[in-house]
Amino acid sequence: MPVIAPMPAGTRTAGVTGIPSPRESTEGIVSAGTTVDHLTETYRAHYRSLLGLAALLLDDTASCEDIVQEAFIRVHSARKRVRDPEKTLAYLRQTVVNLSRSALRRRILGLKLLSKPMPDMASAEEGAYDQLERDALIKAMRGLQRRQREVLVLRYFADMTEAQVAETLGISLGSVKAYGSRGIAALRVAMEATA
Repeated sequence: MPVIAPMPAGTRTAGVTGIPSPRESTEGIVSAGTTVDHLTETYRAHYRSLLGLAALLLDDTASCEDIVQEAFIRVHSARKRVRDPEKTLAYLRQTVVNLSRSALRRRILGLKLLSKPMPDMASAEEGAYDQLERDALIKAMRGLQRRQREVLVLRYFADMTEAQVAETLGISLGSVKAYGSRGIAALRVAMEATA
């Protein structure tokens, strides 16, 4: 795809691309759509006004230049769909407006994401204390009887009901309640001993 660059006034624009398209006739006219020559002339004549349009919508000069360049590239790519060459400028204006809107949406979204407060982070001391408590709990859990440990893990860590625990382990509901209460009592004693 040829790049459309500003050309000095009075420069001959025929054969800008160097490679005629298959639909281009010997006079440089595309049977359907606008020509590269016409688009180049439009670029030279209206670049500043399109830049001003983008500047009214955005506040960043570099972004405005990028948007206008992108608009010309997009219209150049779709030039065969612009059946009336007189509408090329209208297509360019609409493309500049649409690209400016997209840029503003991205900016607004970025500002919203940046303005969200960061979640409160635990201090290093709190994290170390939590790790010590977890280690003590794991050690205390290992000291329980196998059935007590299974009941407590399924009931409180897997968030199962007592009936689900009974079904999973193949024991009665009364046994689940008994193992659970004895296991909690043993954990309480073990955790108080480490404190």
